[in-house]
Amino acid sequence: MAEALQPLRIPDADKERIRIMFMAKHALWGGGMHPEDGNHAIYHHEVRTTLEGLDLNLRVENSYDVLFTYPNVDFVFPLLNRGGFVNSEMLIPLLCNMHRIPYVGAIPFVRGLGDDKSGSKLVCVHAGVPTAPWFCYRRGAPVEEADCPQADRWVIKPNASSASWGISDAHDWAGVANAVADMHGQGHDAIVEPYLDGYDVQVAFISMGDPVMLPMLIYEREDTQKLWTYYEKRDLVANTEKSTLKQFEEPEFAPKIAEYAKKVAREFQPFDYGRIEFRLDRNTGDINFIEINLNCNLWSEKVMAKSAAIAGFSHADLLETILADSLRRNGLISL
Repeated sequence: MAEALQPLRIPDADKERIRIMFMAKHALWGGGMHPEDGNHAIYHHEVRTTLEGLDLNLRVENSYDVLFTYPNVDFVFPLLNRGGFVNSEMLIPLLCNMHRIPYVGAIPFVRGLGDDKSGSKLVCVHAGVPTAPWFCYRRGAPVEEADCPQADRWVIKPNASSASWGISDAHDWAGVANAVADMHGQGHDAIVEPYLDGYDVQVAFISMGDPVMLPMLIYEREDTQKLWTYYEKRDLVANTEKSTLKQFEEPEFAPKIAEYAKKVAREFQPFDYGRIEFRLDRNTGDINFIEINLNCNLWSEKVMAKSAAIAGFSHADLLETILADSLRRNGLISL
């Protein structure tokens, strides 16, 4: 189905008429690496320049402050998700709701549900999608060993993090408890789950009326036992491990993962675009939901754009399609 997709186009008159505000932390950055956020700054700059190439009536901002009062725009494209405080991903949609300005992406409750790793797993269990056991130790609540899922090795990470920030592992309860305490000390809830061996299958969706699944991708990793850290994902340290992101079409597993992914997407729609991740163990055949990332990374080097490219979309096609369908859904254009 993905091969037959055609990009959506915003009519020229609407491009001129609709005042769109693009918001990202590094939207005004020069385009190079950032000392703390690494390639995230390159990503924001690329999205900005791609949007500028669409000849939109575009305003570019890098701060929440512009939404504290009415900004005199018609529509917001928010990529300012990692704002330096817990649950920052919900602030722009909330402020837009206050001003009754439509925006790309899901409503704040759904954004929060997607970014809450424990909450999204509960949704998937409800939808009948295989999900490994887990427990979320909320900050300020008791931290008890009885709640910890059984395993020989655990992964501990912030319950609402991105790009594997703060991830660690442990092989006994003392290690788990120390990692949870560290997360709580930094102001975050901590999710604990068994380490699942295998490969990450990435399923990207864009909305074209309903969520449409793009070609699936898989990270073929040299060492599936190694944790992939934030610093490696942001290119802030050298990554010596070999990994390849490639199209995933294995008939033994792909149809089943596609079925699960569609069930997950249905629970969160409308969300305009997002990425759903599963862990596949080829040896046992086990498939487990890992997380959903609404308003995920749109950099041309990441999953969403690479998956769209297989479907025949350029980076500009991808961004215009996301914008066009969101503008349509919010009643600003007709397609």
